[in-house]
Amino acid sequence: MDPKQPQNAPAGPQDIVPREKLDFQIDEHTPRFWFGGDPFKTRLFDGMQAAFPDGERYFISSVRVYRAQITDRKLAEDVKNFIRQEGQHGIAHTHYNDLLRKQGLEIDLILDEARTLFANYTRRFSAGYNLAMTAAFEHFTAMMAQMLFEKQDVMADADEHMRALWAWHAIEEMEHKAVAFDVMQQIAQVGYFTRCLAMSHALYKVTVDSLRMTNILLRGDGFSRPRRAWMIFKGLGYLYGPRGIFSRNTGKLLSYYKPGFHPWQHEVIHSYGVWVQTFQQTGDPMRAGNALYQAAH
Repeated sequence: MDPKQPQNAPAGPQDIVPREKLDFQIDEHTPRFWFGGDPFKTRLFDGMQAAFPDGERYFISSVRVYRAQITDRKLAEDVKNFIRQEGQHGIAHTHYNDLLRKQGLEIDLILDEARTLFANYTRRFSAGYNLAMTAAFEHFTAMMAQMLFEKQDVMADADEHMRALWAWHAIEEMEHKAVAFDVMQQIAQVGYFTRCLAMSHALYKVTVDSLRMTNILLRGDGFSRPRRAWMIFKGLGYLYGPRGIFSRNTGKLLSYYKPGFHPWQHEVIHSYGVWVQTFQQTGDPMRAGNALYQAAH
């Protein structure tokens, strides 16, 4: 056992547990460039999370379409708690988007784009394909969530309040990572080709939009076009280099394309139980987030 892990901490998710009204103390005192003073890294994470509230609503609606067809009690309970967790994520990230708006950033441009994008998905695509997109995004976010806290180097420079927010979200992404997938396979009976097509679609949107959203936010910070271009060019190594935060996940992401794949073929992060037990004992997401970070390799 990891010496930093509490005794009897659970090794993995036993249930999907909604945790509501958590306070991460994120306000106007939060550093503008909270990721070690680095504008690119800060706005990269800010851009990714900006669309979370509308994305969460899209995920909820895509799963909810099939809710009445679910007869398995465990899956029905998982769906209920998945919806509650995603709702809380949307609330927390809306609060942070409000702070970005106060900083003078073009956050409403990003939110309008996200709202239009997901509305178009719902209107243009079948219910099965929207559910497949949700399962694909959920796989990406779960793998990303684990990567952020497997090793200390990734989040070492992050402000502790923002790190705690991402830690809580990461834990719950791990807990419910298979829900949309199970509904997709067991209820919607989406086929292998559609599942893979949706994953390719989702990965394309993530890789393209992550840098586009970063650029929009950096523009709001007052950086000139040449300066933004240089920052993004240098940042490609941070994303896609040998130790890049996206490239570290390549193998796990591509495993989604294997016939017979299931999300639980990837065990949760070794320190999952550390966050859960710390939060159960203290009710404090800050202490739990710090415990998760300290338990990283």
